[in-house]
Amino acid sequence: MTDSEPHHLRVVVAGGGEMGLRTAELLSDRGHDVVVVEADPDRCAKISEQYVATVIEGDASRPETLRQAQPERSDVVAALTDDETTNFAVCMAAQRMSQVRTVMRVGHTPDELYTEFVDGLVFPERLGSRAAVNEIADGGVRTIEDIAGSVEVVEVEVAEDAPVAGKRLDEVRLPRGCLIIVDYQGDRIGGPDTVLEAGHRYVLAIESPVANEVMNLFRG
Repeated sequence: MTDSEPHHLRVVVAGGGEMGLRTAELLSDRGHDVVVVEADPDRCAKISEQYVATVIEGDASRPETLRQAQPERSDVVAALTDDETTNFAVCMAAQRMSQVRTVMRVGHTPDELYTEFVDGLVFPERLGSRAAVNEIADGGVRTIEDIAGSVEVVEVEVAEDAPVAGKRLDEVRLPRGCLIIVDYQGDRIGGPDTVLEAGHRYVLAIESPVANEVMNLFRG
């Protein structure tokens, strides 16, 4: 699979706190399937009410709990609890169960050897949940600004078979809540005669409610 090909991921998120929930929301907005493993019953109930992920109640660092999330059927296991040791244990268990890609949340001064054992590191104090999504699910879409609220500024590559590929902007019905800011080269602001060429990247501002629809248009 190349970066220009659309790919809907199955992601296991260990930890349903503020960062885990927001990460699940952003992944869901992009059309990915998310399973959240969380030990706290109240947090599980909150996530279930959001309808953004399948929820498994339990400690993800326990292999019997993690196995319920089926890492062998997943593309990524992201350990995003606030305990670095727990996150490392989750990643190690996931890798023993399958060849899944692993991403872990770390503190201010992570062990420099972590990169030998896990595929991606996230520093939430500096970057936040949007950075976690970049580590988990790049695939032609990367958040380039971490701003408050429900608006994301993203860089999106047009897939070869995407509905918008090869069309001018005035030929495409983008949903309300989406704005093409500029092409990746920064040559010009998006306008009616902007051609959305396959394999090229564009900078978009997207409101969360229409994110999945926009991804389907640009990624297929």
